[in-house]
Amino acid sequence: MKLKGIELKGTYKVRCYATSFAVYNEKGNRIYFENSNGYWFKSEYDEKGNRIYFEDSNGYWVKSEYDEKDHRIYYEDSNSYWEKSEYDEKGNRIYFEDSNGYWFKSEYDEKGNEIYFEDSYGYWAKSEYNEKGNRIYYEDSCGYRAKWEYDEKNNQSYYENRKGEIIDKRVKELTIEEIEKLLGYKIKIKGERKWKNYY
Repeated sequence: MKLKGIELKGTYKVRCYATSFAVYNEKGNRIYFENSNGYWFKSEYDEKGNRIYFEDSNGYWVKSEYDEKDHRIYYEDSNSYWEKSEYDEKGNRIYFEDSNGYWFKSEYDEKGNEIYFEDSYGYWAKSEYNEKGNRIYYEDSCGYRAKWEYDEKNNQSYYENRKGEIIDKRVKELTIEEIEKLLGYKIKIKGERKWKNYY
């Protein structure tokens, strides 16, 4: 059976509606559609179900390519637009480029944190992270800069922006008496009045 250049082999399903019908392959992907107005489109898929080709009755078409991890690495359409991407072994996109001349590239550390970004507009940004994956430094080409520190419980304890303004978020250990003074009333506590941590 052939439909607009598609040869159907093996198992497929046809679903008919009032003014249209569609054909699906054995994996449930729609490979053909046509309505009563004469509009139709067809699609092709790779073994993993990624659509690698699309074409319709208006002459529009799309081609795509994917790597072994299902990341789209190439796209092209009938409007002469194209784009391509590259990924590292962990699936992070490290390069992008399109037919408009725009591009960007990124670098990542071993934990998948983006440590550098740069694009064709001249913008760049870089970051540093501690061993727990918290960002401790950021700087970009717009002049923005920030620093962070964290306590032993991984809570943000220090922040400094590009103006050198410091926001100290370190947790302070308060006594019950100090808390009562802040609240303006006594707290009912069973047993001995001990020091406690309040966050």
